[in-house]
Amino acid sequence: MNRMPELIYYLIAALILIFAVIAVEVRDLVRMAISFSIMSLLVAVAFYLMDAPYVSVFQLAINAGAITVLFLALLHILKKRRID
Repeated sequence: MNRMPELIYYLIAALILIFAVIAVEVRDLVRMAISFSIMSLLVAVAFYLMDAPYVSVFQLAINAGAITVLFLALLHILKKRRID
């Protein structure tokens, strides 16, 4: 019995939870955006491991736009903080 794919899936699920908690709890906006990006990538990998490649690609496409908007908002906020 090969339990390696199951262990990999549980490892990825644990990493998703860790990066989600980091994204919510961290005070630095850049670290929050990076951990959200990593979490989104890991969710797409988890979908791919569950034999759902179309959902994985859709997850990547939607979160690529969300992360782009997040980084633009982050740049806008940081620019305002430097002016003040």
